[in-house]
Amino acid sequence: MGAHQSFPRGAVRIHGLSKSFTLNGAALPVLRDLNLYIRPGESLAVVGPSGCGKTTLLRVLAGLEAPDGGQVRIDGRPVQGVGAERAIIFQEPRLLPWLTVLGNVAFGLEVRGIPKSEAEAQARQNIRLVGLAEFENAFPAQLSGGMAQRVGIARALAVQPEILLLDEPLGALDAMTRITMQDELARIWREQQVTMILVTHDLEEAIFLADRVLVMPREKGTPPRVIEIDLPRPRDRSEARFVAMRRRLMAEFGLH
Repeated sequence: MGAHQSFPRGAVRIHGLSKSFTLNGAALPVLRDLNLYIRPGESLAVVGPSGCGKTTLLRVLAGLEAPDGGQVRIDGRPVQGVGAERAIIFQEPRLLPWLTVLGNVAFGLEVRGIPKSEAEAQARQNIRLVGLAEFENAFPAQLSGGMAQRVGIARALAVQPEILLLDEPLGALDAMTRITMQDELARIWREQQVTMILVTHDLEEAIFLADRVLVMPREKGTPPRVIEIDLPRPRDRSEARFVAMRRRLMAEFGLH
């Protein structure tokens, strides 16, 4: 109990994080001395121009990339590779085509040694959560893009992560489906009370889903900015304060 009081479930602390890649024999810094605390249960969006380090940051948080310097701690423990307390959702849901919706969502649980009947019972709960109960026996080829992404979300939630990492999860969807899925993500985050870290190019999506937005700079060496999204939930995309916040974020990138 004491450990939960000291380090609440899903707390992320980033300290002095740096990461470079080698390009044509020269080091190309992507992240420089990044410091950030992400509160348990917070929804944080990460925005910025291409190449600014958004996805690299997410991969470091997921344990898929090791930083060159600094440290990431989750619930007070340093990140060393992937961990059961984190689940990542990519733009492509990467479903296994030979498995049904139920099989895909249960797969990660079965790999962890959970008996098939128990894994399927947990999977069904998460399939219901994303509104696909009637499609549990469908195969990925029979699903629309939005439905496939819902399966990816259900699969990630089935392992009961503390932290949900999302890398442009709605980027490949059409505009109407994307808005519907934004509403779904907001509902799931509220119901599941997980820490959610979302990389997106869509500034309106960031405002709609996030408590705070981390703005990654275009110029290397410029520190990132954190903007509080102090708007009531559920959020209304047409409301004056929402529109004003969108203008403010656009101004961060010199857009009008």
